[in-house]
Amino acid sequence: MKTKLTAAMLILFVIAAYSFRFADYAHKAGAFKYVGVTSCVGACHKTDAQGKQLDIWQNSKHSNAYKVLLTPEADKIAQDKGFTTPAAETPACLKCHVLGKDIDPSELEASFNKEDGVQCETCHGPGSEYKKLSIMKDKEKSKENGLIVHDDKAAFCTGCHNSESPTFKGFNYDEMWSKIAHNKPQ
Repeated sequence: MKTKLTAAMLILFVIAAYSFRFADYAHKAGAFKYVGVTSCVGACHKTDAQGKQLDIWQNSKHSNAYKVLLTPEADKIAQDKGFTTPAAETPACLKCHVLGKDIDPSELEASFNKEDGVQCETCHGPGSEYKKLSIMKDKEKSKENGLIVHDDKAAFCTGCHNSESPTFKGFNYDEMWSKIAHNKPQ
């Protein structure tokens, strides 16, 4: 009887410990917020030593992705697709012209500006917890704090660059990546 009681208590302890660990992870994951490009490349990733990510992004179409939605052409495309809102207010358009996902306002810090278009966190995840220099110096610690480093970049990019886009004309990953490659820091 004592053995069964001990085994039951051990099982309950393991379940409780796992539950607390999962609850901590879930809380931490929910705490990650999008901070915006000015908190990422605008603050640190702009020097030669850091790979000049700010220049790369500013000179890319990604930096103007939201602005494209403000055009009459974009509104016409949205209307032709059956949407009743302007393109810049249409979730199906915003999901690829801002963050690559539906925008939940609770995930955005005041410093995030959707008008900056497709920015660092679109690909690398919400940076509120990994943006600190002390964390960024350690890649694994950064990942634990929300940084996403894609193993299959092409698969990630085709989440938006695909035939579901009404202006899709094909997507050559290698050619497009060469235009925005930012391999520093590694």
